[in-house]
Amino acid sequence: MASRTLFLCSLQVAFVILFGLAEAQLQLNFYSKTCPNVEDIVRKEISEILSIAPSLAGPILRMHFHDCFVRGCDGSVLIDSTKNNTAEKDAPPNQTLRGFNALERIKRKLEKACPDTVSCADLLAIAARDAVLLSKGPTWPVWLGRRDGRVSMAKETKQLPPPTANFTQLTQMFGAKGLSIKDLVVLSAGHTIGTSHCQSFSDRLYNFTGKVNLNDIDPLLDTQYISRLRTRCTLTDNTTLVEMDPGSFKTFDTSYYKLVAKGRGLFHSDASLLANSFTKDYVFKHANGLQSEFFQDFAASMINMGNVDVLTGNQGEIRKKCYVVN
Repeated sequence: MASRTLFLCSLQVAFVILFGLAEAQLQLNFYSKTCPNVEDIVRKEISEILSIAPSLAGPILRMHFHDCFVRGCDGSVLIDSTKNNTAEKDAPPNQTLRGFNALERIKRKLEKACPDTVSCADLLAIAARDAVLLSKGPTWPVWLGRRDGRVSMAKETKQLPPPTANFTQLTQMFGAKGLSIKDLVVLSAGHTIGTSHCQSFSDRLYNFTGKVNLNDIDPLLDTQYISRLRTRCTLTDNTTLVEMDPGSFKTFDTSYYKLVAKGRGLFHSDASLLANSFTKDYVFKHANGLQSEFFQDFAASMINMGNVDVLTGNQGEIRKKCYVVN
């Protein structure tokens, strides 16, 4: 307990030094007077939700990632489409997201306890942290005070790093959000929990260069793993779910790096981590253990991502319901 407290304190100090919080205007005690139990409420609800549906931990973490990469961490991924606008959640990269009802359930609890106070963006940031922690992963201090955006457009999801991205594309997309190569290799390990649809990687099994035959495979993908994946996925399958970290997809750990090191990362983007000396070294280093160091790195990178282009002060709004602007 003492070591975890020291770790959290060191993260807090590091964040203040790195970001000054003058720009972000986020605070650890933002709701101390207006909704002091906000984190307890979210933790209780997430615990109950994951006790019933533990496979939602990965999707909730992924939802936070997808939120922050489009218009910053402003909860815009939660907004429903309207007659005149297709929102982010209905764009192709987000059509496989799950957990919207779970987030809305928590929002109702927060509105009952603290009406018109806690933003959906902050709710999602806390929920993602708790989903990781309750999957036996690390924890970190969530800096709060984000405001909710009023705009959500499907076309802007082109900013999301796709599973087909190569290393150059990934570094450009992360760099555009102020995130480093280290953030890239660390946050990629979020794939240690959750599942993926076959369509996100099936070209690596059957159609890597467009020839559509059993020999047209990704040479970077382990052949035994290809055989195993083919028993689950066809080239046209868009419904079957596959564990991203087989045998450990409900536990947040370093097994993701072990798989990538063996050529068993599920996506192009996973394999691309071996194309750069820094990220390759990081993968192999943590494939051999060092879980405590990885947990510290993941916590720091999640804080970095959670600070991307946030709305604060009088910007945006506090939505009463996360799926619709006020």
